[in-house]
Amino acid sequence: MQANPIESKEIAETADQYLTFLLGDGEYGVEILKVQEIKSWGPYTPLPNSPDYLLGVINLRGAIVPIIDLRKKFSLPVVEYKSTTAIIIVHVESDEQVRVVGLVVDLVSDVYHLSQDAIQDDVDLSASLHGSYIRGLGQIDNKMVILINLEPVIASSLEGLPEGALS
Repeated sequence: MQANPIESKEIAETADQYLTFLLGDGEYGVEILKVQEIKSWGPYTPLPNSPDYLLGVINLRGAIVPIIDLRKKFSLPVVEYKSTTAIIIVHVESDEQVRVVGLVVDLVSDVYHLSQDAIQDDVDLSASLHGSYIRGLGQIDNKMVILINLEPVIASSLEGLPEGALS
């Protein structure tokens, strides 16, 4: 069975799009195909005995979704949450299961189309962030955007939690 050409074209057009957001002075991006929705900042339920970057959980239409503060995860200075603070709900596949997680960011910025030649993936940023967290650097006009590799960020954020703690 052959794929519908219209659907294939739509996937090809979105496959290299990135949702960007700000954390302090840095601009970061995630693949748009992994973004489920964007929510404004709101209340959450804290989880006892969890790492400081795992703020807690929210109820998203009946699903329990863990919330990770990327500033804390990336060891950036902590700031007070503002009206521009947002939660980007993403989904990633790991160990043959789909995880839905909320990422707390300072401000959702834009959506950019990045061709593969606009991404430098051989950059060593391991001194600033865990090396596997970075997919590469995207060149957009005269600025650089750090492209995040979501799978290891999510996996390392949720490892060690008791089985079923978030279900």
